[in-house]
Amino acid sequence: MNKLVNLCLLLPLCAMAMAQRPQLVHDPVMAYEDSIYYLFSTGHGIQLMTSADRQSWTVSQQPVMSVIPAWTRDSVPGFQNHVWAPDIIRWHNRWWLAYSCSTFGRNGSAIGLLSTPSLKWHLWSDEGCIVTSREGRDNWNAIDPNFVIDADDQPWLVWGSFWDGIQIAPLDSTMHMPNRCLQRFDLGQRTAKCPRTIARRYDPSFKNARPNPTSKFAGTNAIEAPFIFCHDGWYYLFVSWDYCCQGAKSSYRVAVGRSRSVDGPYVDSKGIDMRYGGGDLFFEGDKREFEAVGHCSVYHIDGQDIFLCHGYSIAHNGAPILIQRPVTWTPDGWPEL
Repeated sequence: MNKLVNLCLLLPLCAMAMAQRPQLVHDPVMAYEDSIYYLFSTGHGIQLMTSADRQSWTVSQQPVMSVIPAWTRDSVPGFQNHVWAPDIIRWHNRWWLAYSCSTFGRNGSAIGLLSTPSLKWHLWSDEGCIVTSREGRDNWNAIDPNFVIDADDQPWLVWGSFWDGIQIAPLDSTMHMPNRCLQRFDLGQRTAKCPRTIARRYDPSFKNARPNPTSKFAGTNAIEAPFIFCHDGWYYLFVSWDYCCQGAKSSYRVAVGRSRSVDGPYVDSKGIDMRYGGGDLFFEGDKREFEAVGHCSVYHIDGQDIFLCHGYSIAHNGAPILIQRPVTWTPDGWPEL
């Protein structure tokens, strides 16, 4: 799946392409339209930045969501306007943007949906809720959404943070859950695809994970921020392991596995299923420039693949800084930076 197949600007190969000044950003995803790059990220009402070259970025003075839909507060007690971890995709001549509503360390959460025919208008339609999770009902957390379109033009949503890990489910033509999935949610039941766990930080039988330093409610299954990218007939599942959002004390890092089917199973280079703790370490902090890195996205740009994430900058006291790196592929089909 190529989210940005029509991109036409060249990516410099020589080094990490960053803003001329270090650009603060958390959970970055990108879109491209009419020679302008749009970078969406966590923030009050969703932060938006634009650029003509992905070097110098202009931060919009207005958030994407100038009005937060009332249903979000009804669905998520305690949620106000700090919107997390968006994702965006162009599908069937429309832009679709998913976003996360939650409170830290809890799984009473919701993933909402916006749409627009064009990014330049800065006008979005509220498409309501895609999926919610409820404390005491669901052993997963409805945050960190990512859209993926499979080889049959079927849309899917992959999401998740902690609890039972990364989830995936099909969507209908309106980018919402089909009725068969929603009915299962209401009954507290699961089918193979409504939703399905595709990755965990540890095998469920593993007992030696260190205590969660950020939340006693979320447990130690420290995996989140999924992103699926298609390359050469494989679906690659990128995830973030361990702990974000602690500045210089963060331990975030990115792992990857792959599958021939969008809904798994995803395995690492040793053949270990990501549902049972598999995953190849892909990118981590170098302890010189970045203490930790994570919450990534991957795009195909003018014949090249590009990896984005945020890194907790040592020089800037743990502030999250935008990272961009080109991706290459090994002879046996694994990504490298």
